[in-house]
Amino acid sequence: MKKQLLACIIILAMLVACKNKDAEASKLDKKSYKEQKESLLDKEKKSPKEFLVLTGEDNRNFWGKSVYRGKIENTATICSYKNVRVKFLYYKSDGTYVTNHEDVYEDVIKPGDTFEFKSKYKTPSGTDSVTASIMSAVAVGN
Repeated sequence: MKKQLLACIIILAMLVACKNKDAEASKLDKKSYKEQKESLLDKEKKSPKEFLVLTGEDNRNFWGKSVYRGKIENTATICSYKNVRVKFLYYKSDGTYVTNHEDVYEDVIKPGDTFEFKSKYKTPSGTDSVTASIMSAVAVGN
């Protein structure tokens, strides 16, 4: 009987010790996850241009305006962005730079979302192509 009681006490002590280690490991995992999440958020806030992807195409409408239809995709996992500043450069068919202009899109683009836009600009005759790039954006606190 004493041997059975002693065995039960030892087994109970081992179970309690194992649960404490699991609880400590769980706390460390949660802490590590939180630190990684905060680190990622800081990176996404500091460099929005790394997480915003711009795609689009241009054409000319009936009135001679260059029309650029584009999409801005937010590839960040935590951070949202607003006030995205896009710069448009216009070129002739021989590659000569003609003019430029900028638009600011105030909509909030959440992580994983895509924002579609259309920009119209009256360009000088002979303008053949348009390139667009993201100049800046403001990170929205999450």
